[in-house]
Amino acid sequence: MQQQRVLFLVEAAIFSAVAFLLDILPFLSLKLWFQGGSISFAMIPVFLMAFRWGISGGMITGLLFGFYQFFAGAFIVHPVQAFLDYIVAFALIGVAGIVASKIKKNSRNNHLKHVLIYVIVGTFVGSTLRFLAHFVAGMVFFASLAEDQPVWLYSLLYNGGYMLPSFIASAVVISLLLWKRPKLLLRL
Repeated sequence: MQQQRVLFLVEAAIFSAVAFLLDILPFLSLKLWFQGGSISFAMIPVFLMAFRWGISGGMITGLLFGFYQFFAGAFIVHPVQAFLDYIVAFALIGVAGIVASKIKKNSRNNHLKHVLIYVIVGTFVGSTLRFLAHFVAGMVFFASLAEDQPVWLYSLLYNGGYMLPSFIASAVVISLLLWKRPKLLLRL
């Protein structure tokens, strides 16, 4: 039991650091907006932790990733916005772990098509929840940037402009990884 706890902590630290690197390396991330938001592969390590360890593993990894983002130069206009955009949004990626048991069960039974379906569902859930946190923060704290647009539309286009491609990229890469190496889901 102690060995599993240590493994979990080490993996959470490593996977969150890899997520941060995937987001800041210029050749792996496409920065779209001055205030933040980029198309990247950064959510992949968080999703992998969620699929390996469940919701708590994903949320802790996402939370660490959010802290790294925050301390590396967050765009902050209000403390509540910072909390929503960097703590809540990144932790919510880990809710993808809601399908972890189904993914593992189907992986053990070599039902790879079912694994891929649950991977897509999990990445959709985690990406959508992250998007919703950014969407709310955008509507409340960045309304002045909307100019003549309705605030909800501005926030939808701004946040959806990088979240939708990031979700698709994450789902594709994780599906390919698990198609070729389904054992990545198994723990020692």
